[in-house]
Amino acid sequence: MKLTAREMAVFSLLGTMMYASKLIMEALPNVHLLGTFVVTFTIVYRKKALYPIYIFVLLTGIFSGFGTWWLAYLYIWAVLWAAVMLIPEKLPQKAKNILYMIVCALHGYCYGILYAPAQALLFGLNYKSMVAWIIAGLPWDFIHGTSNFLCSTMIQPLVKALKIAEKNRR
Repeated sequence: MKLTAREMAVFSLLGTMMYASKLIMEALPNVHLLGTFVVTFTIVYRKKALYPIYIFVLLTGIFSGFGTWWLAYLYIWAVLWAAVMLIPEKLPQKAKNILYMIVCALHGYCYGILYAPAQALLFGLNYKSMVAWIIAGLPWDFIHGTSNFLCSTMIQPLVKALKIAEKNRR
């Protein structure tokens, strides 16, 4: 996946935009545009969407500290990216739009479950402790999934905007 200088600049800006959006929305716990951006970038850039995603992950570590909480970031956003990559491109557009929203919401609803293996490994949680940790976080996951669903209504307008920008650059 060789990158051009232009792609490096664009992906750096997109990753930085992800990080800035997270900072701006921190007053609202578990409400952010990260899932929307991951899905959008994956639709438009496919495999290369990993660049802005991991620029965001790196910036988060640099500015918030590379604590144990950060280690799950190394895989948790890739799960959403992979789920979007698995959606067949030959589906009708309306079906894809609905699937994108569902996948984005499910990522938020399952965030605690996805995060749990890292917590269990890092803090020596047994199965019961890990399940208790997941259950304790369910109210936050509910907020996360619901907000992801609502924010995902912006995926298609963002995809259109990025595709227009990509088309007009040529």
